[in-house]
Amino acid sequence: MVHPTPPDDSRRQIRPFRDADEVEVVQVWYRAGQAAYPYLPTWQALTLEMAQRIFQEVIRAHCTIWVGTEDERIVAYLAMQGSYIDRLSVDPQVWRQGWGVRLITFAKGQSPQGLELHTHQANQAARALYEAQGFQTVAFGISPPPESAPDVEYHWRP
Repeated sequence: MVHPTPPDDSRRQIRPFRDADEVEVVQVWYRAGQAAYPYLPTWQALTLEMAQRIFQEVIRAHCTIWVGTEDERIVAYLAMQGSYIDRLSVDPQVWRQGWGVRLITFAKGQSPQGLELHTHQANQAARALYEAQGFQTVAFGISPPPESAPDVEYHWRP
């Protein structure tokens, strides 16, 4: 039986966000949202320009951000507010290649006492990822406007 060659992890890194990363990070976030949220009209109506503004005014203004790179190209990003994972996005071009696990492992290192996050109830891929990484469901609710969609709150405790 032939086994595929594992990805060369020396080509992949997680590093702090730099000002020059903004355009590429917004593009990754935008593509990921368009692909992951077909059930959210607000996401499907979002333009790249609107995403840029939200990133600047909401995410960048309130979060610590790291980027995942492969051969120095940004393919994922993680935004945290303390122990809260505010955003975790992976470019659809590299889905199912370990970036979600890599970013969660990194987040656990940033907040070893525990993590919290919300995701949409309909986002089955994200839910499976978080649950496989030891996150426990603590509440079901509704995301804030403008989405106002069913969500789930997860916590990870060591």
